[in-house]
Amino acid sequence: MPAPIRLRELIRTIRTARTQAEEREMIQKECAAIRSSFREEDNTYRCRNVAKLLYMHMLGYPAHFGQLECLKLIASQKFTDKRIGYLGAMLLLDERQDVHLLMTNCIKNDLNHSTQYVQGLALCTLGCMGSSEMCRDLAGEVEKLLKTSNSYLRKKAALCAVHVIRKVPELMEMFLPATKNLLSEKNHGVLHTSVVLLTEMCERSPDMLLHFRKLVPQLVRILKNLIMSGYSPEHDVSGISDPFLQVRILRLLRILGRSDDDSSEAMNDILAQVATNTETSKNVGNAILYETVLTIMDIKSESGLRVLAINILGRFLLNNDKNIRYVALTSLLKTVQTDHNAVQRHRSTIVDCLKDLDVSIKRRAMELSFALVNGNNIRGMMKELLYFLDSCDPEFKADCASGVFLAAEKYAPSKRWHIDTIMRVLTTAGSYVRDDSVPNLIQLITNSVEMHAYTVQRLYKALLDDISQQPLVQVSSWCIGEYGDLLVSGQCEEEEPIQVTEDEVLDVLEGLLVSNLSTPVTRGYSLTAIMKLSTRFSSVNRIKKVVSIYGSSIDVELQQRAVEYNALFKKYDHMRPALLERMPIMEKTASNGPTEIVQTNGETEPSVPDTKHPPLVTQPANQANDLLDLLGGNDVVPVIQTTLPTKPASAGGELLDLLGDLSLSTPAPSVPISQPPFLLDGLSSQPLFNDISAAIPPMTAYSKNGLKIEFTFERANPNPNIAVITIHATNTTEADMTEFVFQAAVPKVTLYSLVKVVNMQQQLRMRVKLTYTHKGSPVQDLAEVNNFPPQSWQ
Repeated sequence: MPAPIRLRELIRTIRTARTQAEEREMIQKECAAIRSSFREEDNTYRCRNVAKLLYMHMLGYPAHFGQLECLKLIASQKFTDKRIGYLGAMLLLDERQDVHLLMTNCIKNDLNHSTQYVQGLALCTLGCMGSSEMCRDLAGEVEKLLKTSNSYLRKKAALCAVHVIRKVPELMEMFLPATKNLLSEKNHGVLHTSVVLLTEMCERSPDMLLHFRKLVPQLVRILKNLIMSGYSPEHDVSGISDPFLQVRILRLLRILGRSDDDSSEAMNDILAQVATNTETSKNVGNAILYETVLTIMDIKSESGLRVLAINILGRFLLNNDKNIRYVALTSLLKTVQTDHNAVQRHRSTIVDCLKDLDVSIKRRAMELSFALVNGNNIRGMMKELLYFLDSCDPEFKADCASGVFLAAEKYAPSKRWHIDTIMRVLTTAGSYVRDDSVPNLIQLITNSVEMHAYTVQRLYKALLDDISQQPLVQVSSWCIGEYGDLLVSGQCEEEEPIQVTEDEVLDVLEGLLVSNLSTPVTRGYSLTAIMKLSTRFSSVNRIKKVVSIYGSSIDVELQQRAVEYNALFKKYDHMRPALLERMPIMEKTASNGPTEIVQTNGETEPSVPDTKHPPLVTQPANQANDLLDLLGGNDVVPVIQTTLPTKPASAGGELLDLLGDLSLSTPAPSVPISQPPFLLDGLSSQPLFNDISAAIPPMTAYSKNGLKIEFTFERANPNPNIAVITIHATNTTEADMTEFVFQAAVPKVTLYSLVKVVNMQQQLRMRVKLTYTHKGSPVQDLAEVNNFPPQSWQ
């Protein structure tokens, strides 16, 4: 056979290929020649062929058929063959292939070879691709070489020992005696690999960590010699002596000093020296300073040293290198909670990073800016963040808007500032805010009684300027419907009042109903606002006409609202003023009961905690009609039906179903909860209760088969004639109770959820129907509760 071409010629030939197909053709032709040579057992050119095969492998072409040839080269006595053979083994073999086990004996022989370079090849290969079985078999040889006086072999043996420990952690103690004298070595290569070995052992074993803490003074001396030594051409990089070794020592000190006072104290001085003496004009110095900062922040360092570290990060923020600015922002974000005041000194530099062109830096700067907001700087920081919100890319707007909402809620200096800030966000980034921002802002406005006139005027003007931001339009619609009388009265003390007529207000709301920009939820808000204005404006006939038009809308939601509003005008007009009166003040309270209401844009959904006892959630009243049949008579009013959480099937059918078959001779109380939820527009009105629950003792209403139902009582504020009954159901058995349904009714008493009882000066009686599944069997039971405390109904 003719001699195969050399590797250099192959590279030159492949580079002349004009297309990928031409290159593939050349590779396939050469691979065919190499296969033929392997079949001929050509020992002369095996080394050359494997070298060419490795080049093809680096180009991404399959070269697995050369694995066994690599083993043959490793077994050769020639150093040139062994070098290519071990290189091929590292590239083409790994522990997933059984072929690598055939190398074990060759590697063992070469570890004991008389030539250090052959031993070095074996150590490199074992440290690169040795499996756990190979590491167990050859760990003894590696440990011997770790103790040798040859620095060339010791540094390679140390790195190989790191690989052995990663593969077989239980062999860690084998290398412990050999580590005693490693740090005494003068050779920087041995020192470097020794520090890597000690770091690996400390990270993997708490016992090793305790054992090596006594080496802290020795590591401090080595680091001090490095920073104090003069120019050394062998180890100098940009004027700094062996920065790689310095970084490794700093990382090991960080591990040793973590959560240990004595070790941290021993390294405080050297860390201060490194931080103050390292040159920052080159990237090498910045790398050492960054590791120094991480070490200072991770150990129990002195406060002054921590301030020094944060100042270094502050200088990093002024660096032209984007990577340095990014790691500085990331590090400051991690330390801002523990060293808040020190980070605050660099607030202006951090805010300037919001203007950076790099999106990663902008995101980190935004996160850090929100972390720096407090009661003292809220006005200045919000000004900068709102400016950023105006000009930032769309990908930042959602996170930025959420951050502004949270910061404003936590640190707002006044309610007017809070409302103005939220309105500014809705105006500039309304389409990106979370769904719960609308009910949260409505609750804030409702609770700010003195700001109602100012708020409705600002929102009305915002609505005239832009109706594309749907959350803003929804809040504006709600406020105009709630406080429209204040808008047209022209009474506003906070700013110059605007002059607007009732017809102009109605024109705006009707325009929202027909606008292509309005979502179905927004249209629902607008129609409800128009309905509310029927009790605040004199233009009732116009409002009736608008409502009647949408009774035939193709939008089912709007149609249902309009039909029920028409029914209020015609059949229940005497109830309309009470149903549509202003919302009471609402409190944000953490739910301690079995059900927590999660507010979303336009609807409320129950969120049930994961507890063993069956949770209770309010269901639509029209699903409780079967209870009337159970109890009999039109003098019985369905109270509440509770079951496992499911979303109400309809948003508006509850009011008419509840009122349809009952005597309405008694005027209804103001704003009963059993009205359609869209009248509240997604807000759960939480009444304020008088703290006199001790005056009404709790009672056990039902206790049977492991199910216990208790009632607790509170008086509502400001109406003491309403008693609020909270129902707690508890499962005392080991098995879960599923599909739990609680139904209750009382005669001739007005009730509504939670349950609220309006005082009728008569003995309160309640009948309940319980349905649930227990241990796979359905259970149904009826009970009557007659032993209510007199304070609950008198």
